[in-house]
Amino acid sequence: MLLSVVMAVPRGPGYLRAAVDSVLDQPVRELELILVEAGASDVGASQVGASDVGASDAFAAIAAEYLERDTRVRMRAPAGHLTVGGARNSGADEARGDYLLFLDGDDLLLPGVLEPAAGLLSENRPDVLRLGHDRVDRWGKIRPGAPDAVPAARNQLFRRAFWATHGLRFTDGPYEDVLPVQRAHLLASGAGTLATLEQLCVRHRLLGTRAKQGHGPLALLDVYGQLLAQTGEDPRIRAARTAHLRGLLDEPEGAPEALPTRDRAALHRAAGLPGPYTVHRARTAARTARARVPAALLRCRKALRTLVLRTAYRADLLRPLDPCLAVYGAYWNRGVACNPAAIHAKALELAPHIRGVWVVSSRHRDRVPPGVPYVIEGSRAYWRTMATATYLVNNSSFPGGFTKRPGQIYLQTHHGTPLKTMGLDQRAYPALTNGISFEKIVAHTDQWDYSLSANPHSTEIWDRVYPSSYEHLNLGYPRNDVFFTTTAEQTATIRAGLGIAPGQRALLYAPTHRDYRKGFLPHLDPELLARELGAEYVVLVRAHYFYGHTAGLPDARHGRVVDVTGHPRVEELCLAADMLITDYSSLTFDYACLDRPIISYAPDWDAYRASRGTYFDLLSGRPGETPGAIATTQDELLEVLRSGAWDSERTKVLRKAFRDRFCPYDDGRAAERVVRRLFLDGGAG
Repeated sequence: MLLSVVMAVPRGPGYLRAAVDSVLDQPVRELELILVEAGASDVGASQVGASDVGASDAFAAIAAEYLERDTRVRMRAPAGHLTVGGARNSGADEARGDYLLFLDGDDLLLPGVLEPAAGLLSENRPDVLRLGHDRVDRWGKIRPGAPDAVPAARNQLFRRAFWATHGLRFTDGPYEDVLPVQRAHLLASGAGTLATLEQLCVRHRLLGTRAKQGHGPLALLDVYGQLLAQTGEDPRIRAARTAHLRGLLDEPEGAPEALPTRDRAALHRAAGLPGPYTVHRARTAARTARARVPAALLRCRKALRTLVLRTAYRADLLRPLDPCLAVYGAYWNRGVACNPAAIHAKALELAPHIRGVWVVSSRHRDRVPPGVPYVIEGSRAYWRTMATATYLVNNSSFPGGFTKRPGQIYLQTHHGTPLKTMGLDQRAYPALTNGISFEKIVAHTDQWDYSLSANPHSTEIWDRVYPSSYEHLNLGYPRNDVFFTTTAEQTATIRAGLGIAPGQRALLYAPTHRDYRKGFLPHLDPELLARELGAEYVVLVRAHYFYGHTAGLPDARHGRVVDVTGHPRVEELCLAADMLITDYSSLTFDYACLDRPIISYAPDWDAYRASRGTYFDLLSGRPGETPGAIATTQDELLEVLRSGAWDSERTKVLRKAFRDRFCPYDDGRAAERVVRRLFLDGGAG
């Protein structure tokens, strides 16, 4: 086993589920999680009160849930009350992994970070691996991590044999990290086995100050006194102590976990730092003031950069268009996806003379597959590409207010069949338009040469809500071609990659975004659904892309509940699923191509329809409007699934009528038709 994560839980259980899930959701499976309850570092057993007992009960209940759910979770239940240091020592004694990671019950491992860490550990086998980290305060503001000089076990990996051989142990009082971490650094740096992974891996939660935790200003000096005694007054420890103290004193006063003002002068004097504390404070203030100057300069530099880029762009507009250059974009620069991706792939096959370049934001460059050319939005390369490309293909819009030139050909592919109101029809719902400029919508529409449609319904709606002189291409959705061309063997491979066992029935739950609600709050308990249906079912949960890479479900780590929000291709999820459970998502129209059961689960249909408006009644039960079975409560949904009503003769009739209305152009060759029309048959029409 590669890793043992020892999670001491010194505070209440409010953040424990998120902390545990952040570990169990990592791509590295060779790990164990050891939960150990602890009190504050300086609270003894005699000081445990009623509130601590309540927290203990909640901790035990949450721990029991995860013990039942995941075999990688263990709970250490030592006799008596443990400090944080004691809890970590207890967990380390029980660990079986090659490496140790010590976290608190309110820390977070950022998504996917153990994979690069595991690679580094396997390749170099360091004794200590320091991890990049940051901090988040109670208001959700992300702050930089603590200075390197302030030792913390919670952002480091320690080789367990190294830890045990040198008898490293946390102390029971405050600053329990100092002694073992500083000793580990001393030993590892001397042996050349101290490594660093700069990537952000750990997020510490700042919930209080050291004063509130009872950390006196002299406790730190006592710990360093012990460390100096153990190391024979090693001068490197003296230097580390001075750096640590300076790091604490440099924390802004009033910041979470900063030393209180009254203790700063005392610590400064006791540490024997040069000069009076008032001088140190004045120097710190001066450094802070100097730090503000670069921020102002940075703003000036950004304004100057914008001016330079716009000037260069105007010059590039005088360059001739490149007849073999196409620029692609999807979902507001989120990566390579949807209809543009399918068109790009087919163009490489049928029109290899067309060079494709993608526009992505700097935050999403990691979503670009290897070997695919791209430019970062707003960069010099972006503006030159936009100025000289002949073909523009997007399912949303290009950033920055570019100027469409004569001779440029713009294909708007859209990214779904409209059920909710779109474009100018949204004017009837001003509370949810968030300051949308309808003038800008029309100006954007005026740039289009072609608008791609998947069905006559879409053509009718686009023509009304995006009024302009473009041409409708009723050619189908290229992204849906895979539903007709993927083989059974390929589908089996996709299912296996998602952890779906042979013989299991996969349900894809994919609700859409709600304009009237912030955050992903599902109306369905996937864990309950999986438990009620039994082992032959697996539930795939996909949140709308507006909510990021994860659905954030506390129970989405069960073996039969899989959070697939971060999966790069929703089409593969559809191919893997035997049934779709959704509400108002445009995925309904795409999934209909597969002729598989669809359940419309819409508990808030009335609220959704009133707040956003819809073009037809999804729950009417009429052929051509309702794609299959209907449920408006979780109990109704369970009954539909248990009774088999999800795939009755009635739902088959509804499904066929829905498919006939909304999938008439989709047959597996839409991308080919678009490529021939745009690049090979004279796109200028």
